[in-house]
Amino acid sequence: MKTTATICAAVLALPLALVLLLAGQQDPAIGAGPAAGAPTRLARTDIPPAYLRWYLDAAQTCPGLGWNILAAIGKIESDHGRSTAPGVHTGENSAGAAGPMQFLAGTWATYGVDGDHDGDADRYNPADAIYGAAHYLCANHAGQGGRHLYQAIWQYNHADWYVHRVLTQAAAYATPTPTASGRGAIAVRAALHWLGTPYSWGGGGPAGPSYGIAQGAGIKGFDCSGLTQYAWAQAGIQLPRVAAAQYTAGPHVPRTQLRPGDLLFFATDTRNPATIHHVGLYYGHGQMIHAPQTGDVVRISPFTGNPYREHQYIGATRPSATRASA
Repeated sequence: MKTTATICAAVLALPLALVLLLAGQQDPAIGAGPAAGAPTRLARTDIPPAYLRWYLDAAQTCPGLGWNILAAIGKIESDHGRSTAPGVHTGENSAGAAGPMQFLAGTWATYGVDGDHDGDADRYNPADAIYGAAHYLCANHAGQGGRHLYQAIWQYNHADWYVHRVLTQAAAYATPTPTASGRGAIAVRAALHWLGTPYSWGGGGPAGPSYGIAQGAGIKGFDCSGLTQYAWAQAGIQLPRVAAAQYTAGPHVPRTQLRPGDLLFFATDTRNPATIHHVGLYYGHGQMIHAPQTGDVVRISPFTGNPYREHQYIGATRPSATRASA
């Protein structure tokens, strides 16, 4: 997209992740959006909260594009808008690039986006710039992963060392996804695609996020069972809508045999399934993907060792096509 003003003294050695990309295979930590995991501790401390949300949201406009790719570009181009270099906040740098994602005027004219819907697509506006970057990368087929991702990043800045830096930074920002296979893996990938989506009471279903009811009436997103219903629908299994009913939609699984995608249930009274009030998808490594509560977003959270969740854990199921019902 632009000519860099920095000259790399030497070509850096290609890491395994980049070799995989060049071979057309995709490393889960840096690949497409559904495979890009939750923000790491580094990402949460290094990326300003507003920027993190914009990266997560903008990535959803390009199916398959990892939010961490956008975040890595934002880090390299402007340190997430904190850089005081020429062109970041006003004017242009020596190559004519401007804004936190460093767009040339001509490129912005074609791919600029009004990301915050204020009526003006401004390359100095972080939300607009990040959404514009997602648009530009998507137009260059970044969502397809593999060589397409490599080439899309190269189009952003015509340098192999730049691609290497983006991929390395992206890998540091996202947690690796667990090893999984079969329908559970499909459900996990489907849920990961919506990380950062607002919680909406009564919202979401097999078709994706939707406006909820009551306190969720003005919010488009998912509640806990809406997210799990959506995720498993992508794996070909239709679950009941509410968490307590989903508890019967598959054989129960001992905690020692949990696999990614299994449904975890939490109840007010662990002796009474009728009191189940929350459900999430097991992610692996003692964590789950879930829509927690009003005011929160779809996220990956600790399950093992979390006193609140441990106290209310009632069991887990593995959805089955023969047991599930609409």
